Amino acid sequence: MTTLSHGKLSTPWAWGRALALAAACLPWPAQAQGHEPPHECPGPGAGATFNLRIDNDMFGGVGQDQGYSNGFLATWVSPNLARDLDDPCLPEAVRSLNKHLSWLRHSGQDEQNMVLGFGQVLFTPTDRTRTDLIAEDRPYAAALLFSVGYNARRDGTLHTAQLRLGIVGPSARGRQVQNGWHHIIGVDPFDGWDNQLRDEPVAQLLYEQRQRGLRHVAPSGWGWDATGHWGASLGNFATYANAGAELRWGYRLPDDLGTAPLRPAGENTTPLRAAGRSQGWAGHLFVAADARWVLRDISLDGNTFKSSHHVDKRALVADVGYGVAVTWDAWKFAFARYHRSREFRGQQEVPVYGSFTISRRF
Repeated sequence: MTTLSHGKLSTPWAWGRALALAAACLPWPAQAQGHEPPHECPGPGAGATFNLRIDNDMFGGVGQDQGYSNGFLATWVSPNLARDLDDPCLPEAVRSLNKHLSWLRHSGQDEQNMVLGFGQVLFTPTDRTRTDLIAEDRPYAAALLFSVGYNARRDGTLHTAQLRLGIVGPSARGRQVQNGWHHIIGVDPFDGWDNQLRDEPVAQLLYEQRQRGLRHVAPSGWGWDATGHWGASLGNFATYANAGAELRWGYRLPDDLGTAPLRPAGENTTPLRAAGRSQGWAGHLFVAADARWVLRDISLDGNTFKSSHHVDKRALVADVGYGVAVTWDAWKFAFARYHRSREFRGQQEVPVYGSFTISRRF
């Protein structure tokens, strides 16, 4: 299963190896071998972060097993990069990749992280029992995606640029993942996967800017902040422009730029100042909203270069998400619920799904 390639990473498994090798940057205990101590990563926020996010529409309530049905995203976020092209905090394989991606980085920032990710998203119609093509409902679709990008911060502004490469179709193994999980938990399978979109390599270039507008923290530690965002996506996987905002309230708010990424299986780990690292516990509530003007969505428009099932999508789509995040030392747990407006004409159910994220800073 090959994907669109960049440099020497020409297969999904090569991208997977690069993500695995990134673990070499984590501060595992050193062996006593008489060598010089390893180079200590400089800069604020030294240390990597690993995130695992799981989305599922069953978290949205009874009868929600349809539409955006399931997704996961595992990401490795580098320590703060001291040098742009040959940073010593990056493992050798990732450093080589970093040298070829200067066009993705946003220069002149105080803090910057490299982000590598691997994820899958699944989409299904409402009726799981039908084996024929359901013309009036969305296509069966699965995507397997590898991502690389940068989060760059200066004061209260965050720039995120990301390249996602992957494949949509049977090679993304959507049928096997969904029905295998349903077998484990004793739920009926979806029977119409023979009608899913055909194999197609996909690419997506994402950019988003977040800007903190207001922030107030009392001496007691309780406080609130408000952050706006805008961005765009270009590619055969998805093309759109978006804008929105997020409001948070809680105890010992983290010094970052938001908690809730509103795109499915999204990630927005922000460069965190050393002084802002949490010791002990902290927690907050959040609510976020996003509106998109959608020109293309392969999960609704169907295959780009081949004839396939598709529906009449709506150009304007909105999301509202709300949830809670709790931090204990280097660990962070967040649960959110998302409500989306109808995405295509004739859609029966308003999409609702939930998301659980666990993060560990090293």
